[in-house]
Formats: sequence, C-alpha cells, structure tokens
Amino acid sequence: MAQRIGGVKRVKISPATLHLPLVFRRDRLRFHRRNSSSNRKPRLRIVAQKWKLNDIDTNAVQERFSQWMSKSQKYLSDVTTPLIKKKRQSLKVDLEDQQDFEDLEELLTVEQTVQSDTPKGSLSFDAIISIEQFSRMNGLTGKKMQDIFETLVPPATSTNARYLVEYCCFRFLSRDSSEFHPSLKEPAFQRLIFITMLAWANPYCKERNDASKKPSFQGRFVEEEAFVRIAPAISGVADRATVHNLFEALAGGASDHKGISLEVWLAYVQELVKIHEGRKSYQTTEFPQLSSERLLCMASNRKGPVLKWENNVAWPGKLTLTDKALYFQPIDLKGSKGIIRLDLVGDKSFVEKAKVGPLGFSLFDSAVTVSSGPGDPTWVLEFVDLGGDLRRDVWHSIISEVIALHTFLREFGPEESDKSLFQVFGAKKGKEKATASASNSIARLQALQYMRNLPDDPIKLAQFSFLRQVAYGDIVCQTLAVNFWGGPLVTKVANTVYNRGNMAARRASGESYESFDNASDLDGSVYLKKWMRSPSWGSNASINFWKNSSLRQGLVLSKSLAVADLTLIERAAETCRQKYKVVEKTQATINAATIKGIPSNIDLFKELILPMTIAATKFEKLRRWEEPYMTVSFLAFASTIIFRNLLQYVLPVSLMFLATGMLTLKGLRRQGRLGRLFGMVTIRDQPSSNTIQKIIAVKDAMQDMESYLQNVNVVLLKLRTIILSGHPQVTTEVALVLLSIATVLVIVPFKYVLACVLFDQFTRELEFRKEMVIKFKAFLRERWEMVPAAPVLVLPFVNEESTPPTQGKQAAQKTNTDIGDR
Repeated sequence: MAQRIGGVKRVKISPATLHLPLVFRRDRLRFHRRNSSSNRKPRLRIVAQKWKLNDIDTNAVQERFSQWMSKSQKYLSDVTTPLIKKKRQSLKVDLEDQQDFEDLEELLTVEQTVQSDTPKGSLSFDAIISIEQFSRMNGLTGKKMQDIFETLVPPATSTNARYLVEYCCFRFLSRDSSEFHPSLKEPAFQRLIFITMLAWANPYCKERNDASKKPSFQGRFVEEEAFVRIAPAISGVADRATVHNLFEALAGGASDHKGISLEVWLAYVQELVKIHEGRKSYQTTEFPQLSSERLLCMASNRKGPVLKWENNVAWPGKLTLTDKALYFQPIDLKGSKGIIRLDLVGDKSFVEKAKVGPLGFSLFDSAVTVSSGPGDPTWVLEFVDLGGDLRRDVWHSIISEVIALHTFLREFGPEESDKSLFQVFGAKKGKEKATASASNSIARLQALQYMRNLPDDPIKLAQFSFLRQVAYGDIVCQTLAVNFWGGPLVTKVANTVYNRGNMAARRASGESYESFDNASDLDGSVYLKKWMRSPSWGSNASINFWKNSSLRQGLVLSKSLAVADLTLIERAAETCRQKYKVVEKTQATINAATIKGIPSNIDLFKELILPMTIAATKFEKLRRWEEPYMTVSFLAFASTIIFRNLLQYVLPVSLMFLATGMLTLKGLRRQGRLGRLFGMVTIRDQPSSNTIQKIIAVKDAMQDMESYLQNVNVVLLKLRTIILSGHPQVTTEVALVLLSIATVLVIVPFKYVLACVLFDQFTRELEFRKEMVIKFKAFLRERWEMVPAAPVLVLPFVNEESTPPTQGKQAAQKTNTDIGDR
C-alpha cells in the first residue's frame, strides 16, 4: 500500500472504496483527471474496413454485454419506481462500476510530504489525504503547509492535527467569496470534502499500521460535530444557525441514523448544484420586470398544479418567486389574463397556512394565504401534492424566508440612501450578501424536498425565519449583520471601534445603547453604531455577548473562518442552539402533559361574556389614550378616590348602584316597557349546511375548545411546578419576587402602591416607556417558556362493575409499584 521512492512516500488509494481522482493538476482551481491511454483496457470498436471477426475476444464481448444489460435493468427499475416515496427515503448516488474502478486504480495515488508522526499520534489516512490535496490546491505541498501552520499558531495548537486539517481546508475556502462555491460542481471536490469531515472527526489512526491499510468508505458516516464545523465553511452548503437541523434532516435518511453517509452527501450536493444551475437557465423573457430582482424558484403544472382561489374558483397557473415579490401567470387560452404581482417587501406582509375547498368549504389543507398588508389583496394559493402537505409546507417556509429577509434588512441593515455606507469598504454589498444567504437557504429546502429528507417543520432550515422564532435569535442576527455590512473603514469615523470594556461601564451608568461605539468582527471589520436600529442591541444578552466576543486563541483567516476557534456567528449560534434545546425539552413535557378536552358552544359563551368584553374594550381604549379627554377625566377621578382615602367606599357604592339598577329593571319590566325579548340571549344560527359540514363545524369547535383547555392546563401545570419546586431555580426566583412584593406592601402605604400600578397601566403605550415594556415582556416570556410542566400520569381505564375486588386491589398495588420504581 505504501511505497517509498527517493525519500518520498507514495500512498495508493483503493479504488474499490472511493471514486475520487485524488491526483489532479491544479489549473485555474479546476480539477482534471489524468487519463492514460496505455493503462486503459481496449474497448469494443467496430470499424467498417478493418473489422476482423477472428480478432474479437468473445469473453470480453460477453462481459461487456452483461454489464450493459445490468445497467439497463437498473435504469428500468429506477424508472418504474413509484413517484411517491416515503418522507425519510433518501436518494442514492450510483458510484461507477467495478470496471471503472479498475481503470482508475493506477491513477488514484497521492504523494505524501506531510509528517505523519505527531506528538499526539500518527495521522490517519483521511487526514493525510485532506492535508495533501488542499495543500496542492493552495499551490503548496503538505510539508510546506504544515511548516507555515506551525509558525502562525502557538505550540499548543500546532500539535493538534485537527487544527492542521482545518487550516488547509479553510485557507483554500477563504480564497473564494462567491455565493455558491464553484468547486462543488466537481465530483472530486465533493468527495474530498467528505474525506475532510472524516479526517476532522478522526485525525489520528488508532494503531500505527492503520495508515497503511486500505481505506474503506462504505459504512462510514460523518458525525454531527464534524459536519457542523466543516459544512458551513463552504459557501452555499449550510449556514451556522440551521446546520444542526440540516444534519438531522440528512442523517434521517441514513441507516440507523448514525450520521451522513457518502451516498447521501453526494446526493445532497448534486441536488444543490442542479438547483443553482437551474436558476441560471430560467427564462425571464416573459417577465421583463425581473431584471432588477433575483429569481428564486418557480412552480408550474409540470411538477404539480398551482391553483389560485378567487371567489370559490380555482385558477391554475405558473407561480414565480423572487427576492421581492410573487408573480402569478394564470393559464388562459384567450390570453386575456396577464401576470399579477404581490409585493413581499412591506413590513405588513405575512403568509399563513390555510384550507381551501369548493363552494367555500375548507376541505383541503394544502394552501397558503399571502398578503402585503391589511389593505392589499390577499392571495390564496393551493399547492397540490399527491404525497401530502409536503409541498405546501416547503412553499410556506420559502415565502416566510423572503418576508423574514426584508424584516432583517429593516431592523439590522442600514438604509440604502445612507451615505455612511461609503465609509466602510464593502458595505454597499451587505444587502446583496443577506439576499444571497436567504437564496441559499431556499435552495437547501428545495434540495431536501427532492431528496424527501425534509424535517417535520421545514422552517427550521430557513435561517431568517428560524431566528425570528427562537430565543437568542436577535443576537445571531446581530452577528450576521456585522458579517454582511462590516468592513474596513475607508474614512475616519468620529466614534472609535466598539470598546467592550467601556460598554459595561456605560450600561451601568444608565446610558442608552444608542451611545455605544461601533461593533467589530474578528478580522477588524467595523459595523457602525448608526446602523444599530434594532432595540435588541441594547438588551443585556447583547451587551454580555459583545463584551466577551474577543478571540481567545486560534488563527483568523476571514470574518467567517477561524482556525482552532469559533467565529462570532458560531458562538452566537451555539448559544442559541443551547437555549433552543432547553425550550424543546420544555415543549416536550408540555406535549406529554396535554390531554384532550370536550366540545362546547362557543357562540353562546361569547354572548354571555359580552358585557365583560365591552367593559374590557372601553377600559383598553382609555389605557391606550384613544380618547385623551376621557382618559384624563378617568385618571383625575381615580386619583381623587385614591389620595382622598375613599377606597373603602368604592365597593359599597358599587353594590348600591348594582342593586338600584336591578330594582329599576324590575319595575320597568312590570310596566311592560322593556318588551318580552329583553334579557334573552340571542345568537345567530349557522348557515344551512349538510351533515358533512356540520360534522366539520363540530370538529373545528372541539379543536378550538380542546386547544383552550390544553393551554389552561399547561398554565396550571407550570404553576404547580413552580409552587411544588419542580424547577428549583424558578421556584427560588418566584419566591424572592413574592417576598419583595410583600415587603413593599408592608412598608409602603397601599394608596401609593395602587397609584403606581395605575400609573404603570396608563403609560405602557406611551413612547417613553414602550420600548422598556417590550423588553420586559420578552424577558418574562422567555423565562416562562423554559418552565417545564408538571408530569401527568394517565392510568388505564378500569371497569369497577366488572372487575372483582381482588383484581382491583392487585391492579392498584401493581400501579403503585410501577410508580415507585420510576
């Protein structure tokens, strides 16, 4: 396997295990196979004048014909496979046959120059291949790259082979800044990345002789940690925020969920390449207005009908999505209907899942509702998918990602007309980078859709949409903004670069976040403070993150690539994932504790509580200062009652007014002045419907009531957890808060406490307190979501009438024993 020639060690790779031409020429960063006509076996050639039957090898003809037949049978079997596959079924990539492997046997060699013996062990075969190949792609040898790496990093880091693999790989990747790495089109590069992930996970061989053994890539899987580290470094393959969810989706198609196999990895990358190549080949002649927009995806009748519902009528057509709008071109034989456009840039744009059906019946759960705002038209689009609601969910996530992209641009990006964009080099391309990131997220969704490896909720793979739903997502968005718009300063700015030490001091002195300095990335890129328009920059989590964002160790190759350490996006994404996992565990306890409820009459209930609803609405108008004169009058009256010590008379006077009103109504009813229908509860009947519609209506009402009861039970279970110390930390915090409130009520007179509460209620919507209230509510919501629900045990049903007393006692004893064991 290993042969030393002239002091240089040559290692041969077994072609039966991997189709990777590891020896190639470096020409404009493209890989070329070395073909040797002398080493190839002769093919069957038919020449009209020189063809001699005696020269034909019958065995070779028979062998080649058998291979052709086997390929034909396999092709026909693939064609006749059903179109609807299981959701978790992954696509397989067919490697070349054994004959092709034998042809490449002499070519699959790599010249080893790197020192395999390290203080921590011998380099594994995967690490040698990765280091040598990326070194040659960088224009150097493995030994030269190893020497450069040892001079750039501290000794403690230079002895780690994993960091050497990172350095060789990241140095090549840092040379390209395109949206989708062009080398991904090369099959050799695809397999080299797979080897690099294996090398990162296992940089050392277990035994000294393992490096000389034949490598076997069959049955080997890339683990999550290696995929999370290497895959996001390649443009277009993954992003830092959703890479864990992407790994779970890809690993779900592998056997036993051990990781990502070579076949799944190649299928995923090849699908990405097809999608990006397909975007370039889209015909935009029919849409001249798309010249200034980025075309993302299209849906037409070739892959499945797209129906636009208007007035209970479904119009089939062609749907096109760009980075700014949706375009729908209905199919019309007369050609009278043109292309219609729905803008997605506005801050009021939204998309929701919906049900559609003929004659207004909500029968098919395969549609989405899209609108640009309250006053704009609403589109109802149905995505017909014979395999279920998979296609609808994907399009819902794709449209949500476009809307979330523009929300991100408004909150974390500078305005397009801002002249300060010229003060930072490359800031003008920040919006384009953010759009490219969303475009890559959509491409990954489409690739997994074709592979049938989508997660339960596809929105987990849409970066901006996912970050809007999770805790700590704002901090990740901040790091993305610094990455997109940050760059070297072209002109001198009044404020210095973001000083982490002064940040805490200014925060302690009560200074607002608007006076903070510019934020900086690991490579020194600057993000100006005047671009920090989102209130999340002033949160405690943001301040603590940026205060501790200095690089501890490692080598920075670019703002997105750091060897032996994590970039800012990686750190924020890791913290976000930890908090998200806590919320997921809490949600799992809630899902396990929810129990089905019973139906109820929703309309009658609403009618009965109508007086309280009207009173609450009137009070809300007063609190929001919609009628300033009424609000001022109410506050003056309430303040007079509080500070004149008249609170003790409020309840008796209220009861007197209530009794007087009841007696007055009694007298008016006797006199017949109120009519016979006074006091009768009136509700409107439902429209005429058949039996199926009534069943659907009852089912919807039961689901609404069930959801309401589940939410109430979850609240009660969480309160039970807090009171019974099911979560000690939360119980301690709540107890301290209650003790503080009790102390205030004991020391401070009650009228002043009540005045403060009244002042708080009527100033929450004012400008000087609105931001503070939003932050406080977000903090309480985050803490509440992390409180687990108390466990609920559902015992099996036992019929007491038919069960003998002895069996009932035995069942009870058995249940108690099981509970004790748990």
